[in-house]
Amino acid sequence: MKLCEYKLDKIKALGSMIDNCEVSVELLEEVDDQSIFDELNETLLKLEKEIESAKLETLLSGKYDNYNAIMTLHAGAGGTEAQDWTDMLFRMYSMYAEKSGFKLKVLDVLDGEDAGIKSISYLVSGEYAYGYLKAEKGVHRLVRISPFDANARRHTSFASVEVMPEIEEAPDIVIRPEDLKIDTYRSSGAGGQHVNKTESAIRITHIPSGIIVACQTERSQVQNRETAMKMLYSKLVEKQELEELEKLASIRGDVKKIEWGSQIRSYVFCPYTLVKDHRTNFEDSDVQSVMNGNIQEFINEYLKRTSAKQ
Repeated sequence: MKLCEYKLDKIKALGSMIDNCEVSVELLEEVDDQSIFDELNETLLKLEKEIESAKLETLLSGKYDNYNAIMTLHAGAGGTEAQDWTDMLFRMYSMYAEKSGFKLKVLDVLDGEDAGIKSISYLVSGEYAYGYLKAEKGVHRLVRISPFDANARRHTSFASVEVMPEIEEAPDIVIRPEDLKIDTYRSSGAGGQHVNKTESAIRITHIPSGIIVACQTERSQVQNRETAMKMLYSKLVEKQELEELEKLASIRGDVKKIEWGSQIRSYVFCPYTLVKDHRTNFEDSDVQSVMNGNIQEFINEYLKRTSAKQ
């Protein structure tokens, strides 16, 4: 669906909900019916959420905000703990995508030796997917009692989240065949729930930039190559934006090490429960709800804060 059609449909839907509310109010003036009142109240609550969503979308005016998003999660300091944390984050984003009506497709995954994920790349498709998910770029910190520690000690783990717009082809970026090193390999690691076991995995190295992309989840080598090339275009566009426009925050955000002191958000399971975004100071004590994908309020606060600074 084109962006203008999407916006028109949303406006029509809001108008229809408002009309329904007006009809219900008129009926209540004539008849005292609890069921009509309950239905009106339910519609008003839904309308409030939809209007808030529409307002937020007016903040998504960036060049790539309406693009699909390619997300990559990397385990940082913390070994098995960090790899398990990366898997937990992937679950959180998967649930957020489902709640938001986005589609999620795993592109590449490297499983941990004992548990969790070392790194995973996936595509999130839907209207304004990149515009919303760009708020998640950065280092995420976990504090909890380790399930892998026989002494039940508290551990701190880190994982980084990269977010790029999916760009199929950029007219001003030329990729020459001789600049590419293409390797094929068989999907490896435990990975059963994430990847298809085929011998068609593709790894592409862009020699001039040193950028490496990989895809192993499609059925054919051709499909994996097409997807990997999209990832390469996205990374090259990102690199170009950083170099030519000098707008670090517009595409990637501050580049930080995956360790203590550089986190954008902390998730504390013990000795208390709290999720806090260090950029906006927004927090939620219901850590389980957040881990179940309810992160929209964190994203909303980030969009409002960054919009106010522009």
